[in-house]
Amino acid sequence: MSNKFIGIGASAGYAIGKVFRLEDPDLTVEKQNISDVDDEIKLFNQSLEQSKKELEIIKEKTKDQLGDEHAEIFSAHILVLSDPELVDTIRKKVSDEKINVAYALKEVSDQFVIMFESMENEYMKERAADIRDVSKRVLSHILGKPIVSIAEINEEVIIIAEDLTPSDTAQLDKKFVQGFVTDIGGRTSHSAIMSRSMEIPAVVGTKKITDHAKNGEIIVVDGNDGTVILNPTEEELTEYKQKQNQFNEQKKEWAKLVNDKTKTNDGIQVELAANIGTPNDLDGVKNNGAEAIGLYRTEFLYMGRDELPTEEEQFEAYKKVVEEMEGKPVVIRTLDIGGDKELPYLDLPKEMNPFLGFRAIRLCLEKDDMFRTQLRALLRASAYGNLKIMFPMIATLEEFREAKKFLEEERQSLLNSGVEVRNDIEIGIMVEIPSTAVMAGQFAKEVDFFSIGTNDLIQYTMAADRMNERVSYLYQPYNPAILNLVKMVIDASHKEGKWTGMCGEMAGDTVAIPLLLGLGLDEFSMSATSILPARSQIASIKKGDAEKLVTKALQLNTSDEVKELVEEQFL
Repeated sequence: MSNKFIGIGASAGYAIGKVFRLEDPDLTVEKQNISDVDDEIKLFNQSLEQSKKELEIIKEKTKDQLGDEHAEIFSAHILVLSDPELVDTIRKKVSDEKINVAYALKEVSDQFVIMFESMENEYMKERAADIRDVSKRVLSHILGKPIVSIAEINEEVIIIAEDLTPSDTAQLDKKFVQGFVTDIGGRTSHSAIMSRSMEIPAVVGTKKITDHAKNGEIIVVDGNDGTVILNPTEEELTEYKQKQNQFNEQKKEWAKLVNDKTKTNDGIQVELAANIGTPNDLDGVKNNGAEAIGLYRTEFLYMGRDELPTEEEQFEAYKKVVEEMEGKPVVIRTLDIGGDKELPYLDLPKEMNPFLGFRAIRLCLEKDDMFRTQLRALLRASAYGNLKIMFPMIATLEEFREAKKFLEEERQSLLNSGVEVRNDIEIGIMVEIPSTAVMAGQFAKEVDFFSIGTNDLIQYTMAADRMNERVSYLYQPYNPAILNLVKMVIDASHKEGKWTGMCGEMAGDTVAIPLLLGLGLDEFSMSATSILPARSQIASIKKGDAEKLVTKALQLNTSDEVKELVEEQFL
């Protein structure tokens, strides 16, 4: 008899195959008294170096397969292994207490993990996962018990694990790993994001799959709706093989749209753009037929290094992207650091609520030397293509005016030096703070465009940390409150003859797309792999029908009611 589990569909597609349980070796350690501290420290140092070498190899492999943005995860892991707060504390514990290093490592790393996990924000939770991942690697070397390498899998399987670490996911070989299922995790975890980039079907957060799945058993993974079936019946196997074939045929149909314009069924054109983190993401942008880049996250230029990037380094990166897009729009967001992303070399104070703290434009306006360097690089790159500049986390008109003043000063300085700068650069803002959406009418008189960052706008509007599982039910993109804020922003921009885009997860959401069309969104920016399915969906919708849908949706009371309405009429 089959056994069904429900989790979170993290990466679309269907997989049918044999279970491969990814289980850690027994890394249990007991406290032991030692007589030779030097030998124990030497063992620790050797294990650290061995782990760093492995992580460098994984980082390079990830860079080749998935690009710089995903590779930076392992730069962070390597930094953890060099963090004196962690490694010196372990050495001191061995020396002071005359105990075995394996026990000292386990005790110290567990303390760090508990401390970071208790802080309940995205950056700290990711930091806890990083420490858990790298300390496990070092401990396995100390104990001489190697961790099973996913890279060595040489037959078609579906991986079952409590969780997949970033280093696990980076070693997945699509030729053999057909899909994966985990007990824990969410759509925004590293492993989920990487699985979408690699187009490997995945379901996370099943809570108990590892309690039931045994090596060699047949399993079905439905990454579209989050269903997992262990030991499926013949009827279920037939059903999912058919779904798998239909999905593969659908992908072939989507591929035919790669060079098409994005138009509704009644001929209204909108723009489908891609979100990128580094110039290495451009292949995916082109292969999926993006008409623009709606969000270039520049912070990845700043991460995984010991000092700020130079003006020249930034200029070359921005220039490469605008040149390769051959005149298509490229919206580049200025540095959005803080909250869930931290730069150790800036030595910023720890904050109780980093998502609501000293981050993004707030940080840039205070550290204006750093900001001006980036602005100069952007202005210089503007001469090579259709570059647009976007300021993140704008809460007040004063912030926008000050940021624009810095930009104008740097523009004039470059022109005075004889440097070519495009004279028609559009300057916009991300709308991710509710006050900005409410004040959109005033902002629209001064900005050239809006881009709605729904990931933050939703969590700020609903006062719910989207990474906190206990309040995840409040992450409601279809809530009428959110739809009304989006409407305010779009209407305000159109009244002033400006345009509005969206670069949050919501832009590529199949339920949200008919609503956003009805609201009049001009540009939808999403992960590159979502573009062709979105183009196909938009081509099936009449703009007039979407407008009628929105009129009804805005009169409803709950997110579930809105979702049901969309599904009845469009899905």
